[in-house]
Amino acid sequence: MSLKDMSREELLAFAAQAQKEYDDFKAKGLKLDMSRGKPCTEQLELSKPLLDVFDSSSDLHDKDGIDVRNYGFLTGISEAKELFAELLGVKPSMVIVGGNSSLNLMYDSVQRAYNFGVYGGSKPWCSCGKPKFICPVPGYDRHFGVTQTFGIEMINVPMGETGPDMDMIEELVKDENVKGMWCVPMYSNPDGYTYSDETVERIAALKPAADDFRVFWDNAYCIHHLVEADKADKLMNIFDAAAKYGNEDMIYEFASTSKITFPGAGVAVIVSSENNTQFITKQLSMQNISYDKVNQLRHVRYFGSAEGLRDYMNKHRAILAPKFELVSDMLEKELGGLDILRFHKPNGGYFISVYTLEGCAKEVCRLCKEGGVVLTGAGATYPYGNDPADSNIRLSPSYPTLSDLEKAMELFVISVKLASAKKLAEAMG
Repeated sequence: MSLKDMSREELLAFAAQAQKEYDDFKAKGLKLDMSRGKPCTEQLELSKPLLDVFDSSSDLHDKDGIDVRNYGFLTGISEAKELFAELLGVKPSMVIVGGNSSLNLMYDSVQRAYNFGVYGGSKPWCSCGKPKFICPVPGYDRHFGVTQTFGIEMINVPMGETGPDMDMIEELVKDENVKGMWCVPMYSNPDGYTYSDETVERIAALKPAADDFRVFWDNAYCIHHLVEADKADKLMNIFDAAAKYGNEDMIYEFASTSKITFPGAGVAVIVSSENNTQFITKQLSMQNISYDKVNQLRHVRYFGSAEGLRDYMNKHRAILAPKFELVSDMLEKELGGLDILRFHKPNGGYFISVYTLEGCAKEVCRLCKEGGVVLTGAGATYPYGNDPADSNIRLSPSYPTLSDLEKAMELFVISVKLASAKKLAEAMG
């Protein structure tokens, strides 16, 4: 029965039962963490053979004869560029291979644009009156943290099943102070949606008033499928689309192996037009001599090719898919008929995004924390940590064991029931 159809007396009785279940759970004294989308120990163990790729007798020259132990080759070894180019459907000349963190590459890209400008731009972002950024919401909290660090005004644009509201975006870019937009186009963080072909086309066709506008295309989950390949989402190639409109320079794409091998020791890339990569390389040369080419070569030899990397992801899927199934099944079984929570079951990525009744998300997170389960804070998926509806919560099923995840979800559904029933009862006076 929908809680919205209950009388105040029925809601209070429902809340009392949920309170008892909550108190019983809290008495167990559990301490569980679902706050970040981290690979679990079992996933990290998959990549341990990566450490054995080299030994004391290994040849540490790449195919071009470059000794990867030494200085130089700032933009990465050619074999690593080729692997990521094959993976992302671009030319190797468009790829700059960095260190372990794509977030670091994104931060640096904003910082360089803010202080020095971008290719084809007339001046640095900091020289304009008030730089602004388009932020599809809910979205990735660390994206929003980057732009907030530079004092860039962030503008919420609602996400839907096909991507962000493009009508709104096409209007916003008419403002020359709008300098860019964040995008997680494949299995978006946190909703798990993949941008439709129409959405990608419309982004590629944008005609911003600012000559230094950039789309930050964070393709973090491009091969992180939770279903068989034939059922997985497909994403249109943004550079193929942009080329039709002469907008290749407008796109910065990012990807990494952070959730494929070791998050602290992976390989990340920035992909863009050759105009942009040449411009960025000149700027990078003042802050770096080279990234970790030994690690680049290690990854190349371990995977062999983009296809080898894709095949490897089946091992991750075997670990992650049951966890996502468990979360989805419990949400549906325990809350499906109560009309107090909605969610989308994604085909890939690292999160399940849920929406409580308006005004309940913070209370649910508080109840979970006091009951022994730490979640990503309510509001974290919006700029400035402010979810106007106080309804979105990002669930991260990857890190806990299956048994711990089941316990965490037991507390979560109890907390949703308790917070929702109290909220509805209070509204009745």
